[in-house]
Amino acid sequence: MSQPSRTGESGEAPRRRNDLPPEVLDIIAPALQVGGISGMSGLLVGGFAGVVRSNTPFLFALASGIQWSILGGTFWASRGIVLHAWGKDKVTPREKISASAIAGTVGGTAGGLLRGRKNVIPGAIMFAILGATGQMVYNMADARNSERSQEPQERDLKDSWLNSKWSPMKVLSDAEYESMLQEKLLRINAQIALVDENIEALRGQEREIAAKKALDESQVSKPN
Repeated sequence: MSQPSRTGESGEAPRRRNDLPPEVLDIIAPALQVGGISGMSGLLVGGFAGVVRSNTPFLFALASGIQWSILGGTFWASRGIVLHAWGKDKVTPREKISASAIAGTVGGTAGGLLRGRKNVIPGAIMFAILGATGQMVYNMADARNSERSQEPQERDLKDSWLNSKWSPMKVLSDAEYESMLQEKLLRINAQIALVDENIEALRGQEREIAAKKALDESQVSKPN
């Protein structure tokens, strides 16, 4: 007898023990990326500042890079956790501001712990304000871009070079093109009505001529 397949009856590959749920990966992967970018930025800024303020610029830059990396990664991971808990696709812009403020508080607390306990509360307050302000600015820019994308293309048509006074052609919008077609249709209907009136007038003249001819023939055919 053949042994049962390890993949199971459904034919699906067995899940690895070290695989993480996709929800966790959606939080961890972006947080690691943001932390890495923040750390590189901290190294650059810390390098320039270390040359000016410290006798050991390398150590100053390294410490700055570590702090920035932890701050950025903690902020983004905290924000992702809060958004996921509140329903990622159903979060309103105002709730995103609150989530960024909470994440800024967590990130500022983590960054303050690296610099000493006395920096925890000021760091939490400062980064909470920065997180909320940054999210608010982003929401305003995103709303403005959404409004521009939903506007009709009439502005682009008006700004086209074809509408300049030197162009023999003109770009028409859908409303202008529909109005032009309606005007032409009205003209055609008016011309058809005139043709029908002329045809009816000719038929009336033809009937009159036929009636007069019949009357003349009847008078000729009468005996004297």
